[in-house]
Amino acid sequence: MKKRIAYIWKFLTDDIWRVTEGEVTSVTFSFYTIVKTIFLCVNKFVSDRLMNKASALTYSTLLAIVPLLAILFAIARGFGFDELLETELQHSFGGNSEAADVILSFVQSYLSQTKSGIFIGVGLVLLLWTVISLVGNIEVTFNRIWEVKKERSMYRKITDYFSMLLMMPIFIIVSSGLSIYMSTAMKQMEDFVLLAPVLKFLIRLIPYALTWLMFTGLYIFMPNTKVKFRHAFVAGVLAGSAYQLFQVLYINSQMGVSKYNAIYGSFAALPLFLLWLQISWTICLFGVQLTYAGQNIQSFSFDRDTRNISRRYRDFVSILILSLIAKRFERGEAPYTATELSEQNRIPIRLTKQVLYQLQEIQLASEVVTDEKSEEIRYQPAMDISRMSVGLLLDRLDAHGSENFKIDTTDAFGDEWNIYTRSKEEYYKKTGEILLKDL
Repeated sequence: MKKRIAYIWKFLTDDIWRVTEGEVTSVTFSFYTIVKTIFLCVNKFVSDRLMNKASALTYSTLLAIVPLLAILFAIARGFGFDELLETELQHSFGGNSEAADVILSFVQSYLSQTKSGIFIGVGLVLLLWTVISLVGNIEVTFNRIWEVKKERSMYRKITDYFSMLLMMPIFIIVSSGLSIYMSTAMKQMEDFVLLAPVLKFLIRLIPYALTWLMFTGLYIFMPNTKVKFRHAFVAGVLAGSAYQLFQVLYINSQMGVSKYNAIYGSFAALPLFLLWLQISWTICLFGVQLTYAGQNIQSFSFDRDTRNISRRYRDFVSILILSLIAKRFERGEAPYTATELSEQNRIPIRLTKQVLYQLQEIQLASEVVTDEKSEEIRYQPAMDISRMSVGLLLDRLDAHGSENFKIDTTDAFGDEWNIYTRSKEEYYKKTGEILLKDL
């Protein structure tokens, strides 16, 4: 039994990640892909400590929920749908009517001060900053899960975030109107025996479908990268269903509120509301992780080997990739994408991206966008390819990083430092005349 468990664990952590598409049947490879996606999602959920990130977002949400709802109610009031929005939000707060009443009373008090000059000045700035800060924290969390290093610019943050805030009350009102319309239609169709069960099922499905769309849109819109719809939709359906089931469980578990009242008194609604926020964010972030794992599962092929790659082999891959980029540039062809470099030369995509990122840092490769419609990132040389030698590449790879330490390389350890630098210089002289484009 121990040997079998050890074999299964080795297969899940190592062997399955080395299987390529041509080595097994398409059905087996698809099954392996599902297994890898689930394993990767759970493993990164634990290793990335997403429960802690959900706690941080719970705190940010608690801080910004009143200003956020104030903006939503101000927009809804402009359309004359503020009462309908209030009803929907009370239903959405996990059945915790006491917490909903307290929060909505704060929102109404907040909006009642809109005629004050102080609110229009400093208060309005603080309101907008709090809301932008919350949405910015959500974006940062999503970007870290997606391993995206660049955030949106401030201009895009303002335009994108407020476009989303403008659409949220409209989406809530439309979804409420759709539910009311379907319920009314259902009453008129009761005489039709065959259609009535179908309509009942559809009406019950509406909250789930709207939640699926909400999560799917969030997973596509929030990360500062291109997210494929099918991966976001699958994660949105699973996360949305889990969220709706949690809502049902949470509402039905309100029987225990009296126990909290005995302990917390008037603050009984607070721990329950925090619990609702915490679990909701946990479900949401698990869906983000699932979207990332589904879209980038091939990036983790040979993952253990990539993490344990030798210095010699990393240098070899760097020479190989930069040589290919230089040759294509010399021929005047379209630059490579990371995917093309990976697939055409059987280099793991994760290793390919790591090497390309390092080549950009040492200023030997640069990103370009040749097609504005697709916005696909390609890579070309960052300097004259007639000066781009193997020796230059290895020299920059060796010197990349910090050497600002207090070790005495002049007197105490001068011999060790000099023998190392002289051996490298002799090696670079031999490879300095070999151009990457001529390999």
